[in-house]
Amino acid sequence: MYSFWSIMSRPLILLTGDQLSHEMSSLRDAPREAVIALCEVAEEGRYVPHHPQKIALILAAMRHFAGELRAKGWRVHYSALDDPDNVQSLVGEAERLSALYECDEIRVTRPGEWRLWRTMQERRDADPPWRVIEDERFFTTPEDFAAWSRGRRALRLEPFYREMRRRTGLLMEAGGPAGGRWNYDADNRKPLPGQLEVPRPPRHRRDAITRAVLDQVAEHFGDHFGDLEGFHWPVTRRQAMVDLRHFLGHLLPHFGHYQDAISDDEPFLFHSRLSAALNLGLISPREVCDAAEAAYQDGLAPLNAVEGFIRQILGWREYVRGLYWTRMPDYKRANHLGTTRGLPAFYWTGETELRCLRRAIEMTRQNGYAHHIQRLMVTGNFALLCDVAPDALCDWYLAVYADACEWVELPNTLGMVLHADGGLMGSKPYCASGKYIDRMSDHCARCRFDPRQSLGEDACPFNSLYWRFLERHAERLSANPRMKPIYGTLARMSEARRAALRDQADAFLAGLATEPAYGRGPHREGYADAGEPPA
Repeated sequence: MYSFWSIMSRPLILLTGDQLSHEMSSLRDAPREAVIALCEVAEEGRYVPHHPQKIALILAAMRHFAGELRAKGWRVHYSALDDPDNVQSLVGEAERLSALYECDEIRVTRPGEWRLWRTMQERRDADPPWRVIEDERFFTTPEDFAAWSRGRRALRLEPFYREMRRRTGLLMEAGGPAGGRWNYDADNRKPLPGQLEVPRPPRHRRDAITRAVLDQVAEHFGDHFGDLEGFHWPVTRRQAMVDLRHFLGHLLPHFGHYQDAISDDEPFLFHSRLSAALNLGLISPREVCDAAEAAYQDGLAPLNAVEGFIRQILGWREYVRGLYWTRMPDYKRANHLGTTRGLPAFYWTGETELRCLRRAIEMTRQNGYAHHIQRLMVTGNFALLCDVAPDALCDWYLAVYADACEWVELPNTLGMVLHADGGLMGSKPYCASGKYIDRMSDHCARCRFDPRQSLGEDACPFNSLYWRFLERHAERLSANPRMKPIYGTLARMSEARRAALRDQADAFLAGLATEPAYGRGPHREGYADAGEPPA
């Protein structure tokens, strides 16, 4: 019995930079006559100014994976960035190679961005035709999520997560959740104690391939935000497994309690930093969740830590991907709060007196990384309070984080951080004053601003901006049941104090230098008249 794919004489199998797994659906049943193409193209490195470490991670991982494919006997064409014949666009280069090798079709697994998916779908009837296959590395497909969401007024994480637990059997005991509770988030909000030693992350050896990539990225993308000196990312499966074992043995036991904490000195704390390796395909979500569950079953990590970690992968990661693929392209255009301010200029420089923001941006420049609370409650919260336009912040997040693929970045930023989807993801905006940052971090003790003050020269700007935000958006937010207590506090505030807070916030914003959204360029074309979403 021959499969459909085996009777094709010579397909070109395109593997994108986030499809570096031997288990890709596009490789299944592929004939040995197939040509596997991996393409470095300038277009993908510049449609936003990606962090140099992000570019180096992807290119080094691609080059190592190409070597693995050749060692397995595959015919591989690798288009390097400097190849003179490289047309420097992913779709264009794939079509050039298909003609070069006289291929019958171009086969590709669903890419991680809607703009690429749409272009590939439009080429279904080209010569040779494109065939886009579902990505089976996830627990669910977009069709699964569409079926789950059908008829629901609100698409909340918790019911989706519980369904995923039941479906996979992860952390289930006798038909119910392990420990008797589905969610241990209430146990995972502790600030850091005064003295707590944080294990150092592994430092991976830079072989000749990685060193060459770092040199090339410095040459071609050295003008982008970000340093290469601290490059620490895994570029092979073996290195990713080292990071996984380090997390399980040294970090997971403390991850739960301190996952929301922020440190002025420690950029990683007890976070796994596995998201980039997961997104590239170096490790799979199932094996990571299985390994975390085994740590709980073996008594090596407490349930609150393991459940919180598995919820991020089995729950949140699958949830945001489902939202992305079933709501695009309209989702990318959402701006429920009608915000228009450009990105604060210091997001590219770190030059601000606000200690929490400066350290988050400095750590991002050094590492291509900030953990989820830094993104949500520091850089994200500040942008929310300042009414930054969604496209401005989304482009920045997509650019500066090594683990930022649009399918995961866009819902997190537009929906979770900015509440721009009108509450589709979150029941309320994640807005907070400086008191939250003071409670969860040690930044404020080193900051020139005082989180206990809302007015005056030394007052933390987060405080007046917080009350200004609530006033400005009261028509949209005051009826929200979760916002009513804080709007009750605002209503009891004297008009004189409210006016003083408005003046303080307006004066701060008047002196805040901003830039237009970087991404009002080629990668946004086509979203205004893009037609129906793909699922």
